[in-house]
Amino acid sequence: MFFIGNGRLAFLPKGMAVAAALTALTACSEEKKAEAPEVVRPVKVTELAGPDNGRMLVYSGSVKARTEMNLGFRVAGKITERSVDIGDRVTPGVVLARLDPADLQLAVRRAEADLSAAEKQAEISELAYRRAESLHSKNITSQSELEQASLARDQATSTRQSAVSALEQARNQAAYTELKSEQSGIVTSTSADIGQVVSAGTPIVTVAVDGSKEVQIAVPEMDVAHFKPGKTVKARFWSSADLVLDGKVREVAGSADAQSRTFSIRVSLPEDPRVLLGMTATIEATADNSVPAYSIPLAALGKKGDQPVVWIVDRSKATVSSRPVTVADFSDDGVRISKGLSTGDLVVSAGTQFMKEDMKVRLPETVSSRFGSVNSLTTASVPSERQDEEQRP
Repeated sequence: MFFIGNGRLAFLPKGMAVAAALTALTACSEEKKAEAPEVVRPVKVTELAGPDNGRMLVYSGSVKARTEMNLGFRVAGKITERSVDIGDRVTPGVVLARLDPADLQLAVRRAEADLSAAEKQAEISELAYRRAESLHSKNITSQSELEQASLARDQATSTRQSAVSALEQARNQAAYTELKSEQSGIVTSTSADIGQVVSAGTPIVTVAVDGSKEVQIAVPEMDVAHFKPGKTVKARFWSSADLVLDGKVREVAGSADAQSRTFSIRVSLPEDPRVLLGMTATIEATADNSVPAYSIPLAALGKKGDQPVVWIVDRSKATVSSRPVTVADFSDDGVRISKGLSTGDLVVSAGTQFMKEDMKVRLPETVSSRFGSVNSLTTASVPSERQDEEQRP
């Protein structure tokens, strides 16, 4: 083996040459380690401000009257007049629409004629009975003839009573050509117009009766068990952020809607002049048997083996460490942790796959709110895996 030094070649034994080479490599490696800076990873963190009161159920709906009447004619016919439109206020006795009465008036005249004929027949039967009774008393006619006259009189009397009832029915139907409101309220919809032929019972006008108002919401089957009659909820309205009312669940549908597969729930509201029909409202309720928990982003949840963990930042050392946690449930904006976290903890909310025990991290300078009054989020970019490799020696 030859060693070059000071421009000269020298022959070295084999063992000494290997030792010299290893010594040179070790010195080079130590020099590189000394020169390479320690990697400090910027992280995105969530600062926990306090636990919530439980899982919140939030559903939107619209304000409706507790009682709505779908009014229609009690007889069939052609509409000749509709005197109200959507938004009109009505009172008891106000005519909403009319039908063509010509056919029904003819029916009344026919019933009157039938009654007149029945009355004449009843008079004739009464005279025949009296005559048969007089002749029978003188033994001129038989008992059977008297009985036949009595039966004819009774039949004529029944026919007259039937004609009276038919006339009253015809007059009632003639009066049904006018559709009148029975209570005070507001017209919310109209389903027919002038010239349309409708059958008996077809809805023509819908009237929302004055009185208490409700919010109708649609709840999926997984949450319907949390809504029971009498449960207190919060009602918020899109028209005003300051309008918040306490409502109570009044009615829960016994079966799901065939198309949406949701259950209709009605929430009663207290009287408030600011609440108008048709307004959009949001119902907020707390799930039954829900425990207080901290809400964190879903990306903040990691796993070690079968144990869910969250990476916590040590403020004094600027390092991270994993902490086992208990998951309560999942929400729309993340996951709720019931055990393992405390108020004020800094939780790594992104890039947990790059975290290692006691890894140095760099925290952002500002903290901005993201989870309302529960959590605060500090934003910072998380380097990609490629950038991380570029920083390594």
